[in-house]
Amino acid sequence: MSKQTHSFQAEVAQLLHLVTHSLYSHPEIFVRELISNASDACDKLRFEALNNAALYEDAPQLEVRVSFDKAARTLTIQDNGIGMSAQEAIDHLGTIAKSGTKDFMSKLSGDQKADAQLIGQFGVGFYSGFIVADRITVESRRAGMKPEEGVRWTSGGTGDFEVESLTRAARGTSVILHLREDAEEFLNAWKLKQVIAKYSDHISLPILMEKEEWKDSEKEGEPGAMVKTGEWETVNKASALWTRPKKDITDEQYQEFYKAISHDHENPLSWSHNRVEGNTEYTQLLYIPAKAPFDLYQQGKHAGVKLYVKRVFIMDDAESLMPQYLRFVRGVIDSADLPLNVSRELLQESRDVRLIRDGSVKRVLSMLEDLAKHDRHDAPAEGADGVTDVVSEEDKAKEGKYTQFYAEFGAVLKEGLGEDFGNRERIAKLLRFASTSSDAPSVSFADYKARMKEGQEAIYYITADTLAAAKNSPQLEVFKKKGIEVLLMTDRVDEWALNYLQDFDGTPLQSVAKGAVDLGKLQDEAEKKAFDEAAEAFKPVLAQLKEALKDKAEDVRVTTRLVDSPACLVVQDGGMSTQLARLLKQAGQKAPDAKPVLEVNPEHALVKKLDGSMHFHDLAHILFDQALLAEGGLPEDPAAYVKRVNALLA
Repeated sequence: MSKQTHSFQAEVAQLLHLVTHSLYSHPEIFVRELISNASDACDKLRFEALNNAALYEDAPQLEVRVSFDKAARTLTIQDNGIGMSAQEAIDHLGTIAKSGTKDFMSKLSGDQKADAQLIGQFGVGFYSGFIVADRITVESRRAGMKPEEGVRWTSGGTGDFEVESLTRAARGTSVILHLREDAEEFLNAWKLKQVIAKYSDHISLPILMEKEEWKDSEKEGEPGAMVKTGEWETVNKASALWTRPKKDITDEQYQEFYKAISHDHENPLSWSHNRVEGNTEYTQLLYIPAKAPFDLYQQGKHAGVKLYVKRVFIMDDAESLMPQYLRFVRGVIDSADLPLNVSRELLQESRDVRLIRDGSVKRVLSMLEDLAKHDRHDAPAEGADGVTDVVSEEDKAKEGKYTQFYAEFGAVLKEGLGEDFGNRERIAKLLRFASTSSDAPSVSFADYKARMKEGQEAIYYITADTLAAAKNSPQLEVFKKKGIEVLLMTDRVDEWALNYLQDFDGTPLQSVAKGAVDLGKLQDEAEKKAFDEAAEAFKPVLAQLKEALKDKAEDVRVTTRLVDSPACLVVQDGGMSTQLARLLKQAGQKAPDAKPVLEVNPEHALVKKLDGSMHFHDLAHILFDQALLAEGGLPEDPAAYVKRVNALLA
């Protein structure tokens, strides 16, 4: 193949600009990214060679080599992994080969600090080399291909790159960085060893560097220099971090390992490292991130857990090991029992995998419960003996972390109510909501139960598109009047998830927008009598309203739930709310055509005007459309609504 010039994908060009301008304060991360890529390439070769040992050619020992040339000002990171064909080099190095790229690019703001954090969530990978290099050359040959089928890829990190054929005896890839003058610190063996120890010590493959020794100058008066000996030495521990005893691993090493496998720049909120023995043996190292990735809600997004079998990498994103509602979890699971040739299909059927999955889910929920337990909102409590509780430094470090977690992943966690029947109660205890007592999503079901009024028989909640819509809903009026707390739920997933949770700790959950309001013992006899009398007197008007609104409302009835508003819409018990039906239609999905129930306040001046009004039909439709507007919907015919209102105003 003669030399060809290709243009970068538009998103790559934008990302390259951001990488070189936003990450200058952490230039050494390119070492971590490129060594991580090299390790992945070796893992992929090891996996493919399970079915084709010939791919090892004459070099069965997998390794990564780091070398530099001060005179040429180049730094080379070389692996003998799977390598790339010419087409793979064009595809992998010229485009961002990740789903959700457009979503990612649309979130970039132009603010260097904010964009740097976003790049951290996305992963800079190969392109991080341009933080320190003004030109990068990649030379590669895929395992199993002929030496003359190698490829050389070159780019200055601007708008295009060149690709040409190359004869390369060794399989694998060499990434050659032509360093800028301000990056010459990376042409130093001591500096490189320091960076490798910090970021890549956990890599299970040996990372080799050429030994150096001091040699005096042969000329008198001239200083000596470090000279390469031609021997190579391993500069990392070359053992998988999760296989080491916990006591030998520092917090910083755990954090750097997380950053390497997640391509995140922030430390995780929490992690758990355990060796499980019993019916099935496995090691788990699981992390809770601090920030949600940009593609968290993308359809088909899988959990970020890597599967190893006896320390041999098998697959990324092993969805069989972690349910969808825990897809934010990152980490490694290494099984001692699964076969090395395990497939995704076999994973779905394996009893061992089910045991690993169950154990890993329980471990993650335990981590979250621990964070929630230490999420103190108040000062340490004073005990009965007058002594203030002592809070350990470890506990202090966990304060506020659950609030941080819930802001990022709370909506995803709620999906577990419908997905994980066995852990539903544990998940329910971890949920937090805003309420009529707190705008912050900090109220648990247990908190709510502890504050329930005497005689209250249900946990009341309302779902809405926004917090403002929930707080100002007419359906809350009688609850506010009586001082009854109502949970305010504004995530899209809420109503779907609560279909799977009928009660909490024996107390039923009741939507204030479903069914007739029944406050039971909280409503005195005088109120009930007054309501019955009003309902009886209003029967003729109700009959007229039902006739006028027969195409819009399933029923019309008087209610005690309204205090200041003339009307509101509710649905029958067990029915789909108008809000959920609206969301489904917006998503292009089918929703039932069930009509809502219109509830009216017979004491409201506007409702009283209905009796004997010559504008009865128009007033009836205005009442219905205003009730729809109050809950975030739109009239079926907005122009007709405006026309009716204008006619009455005139």
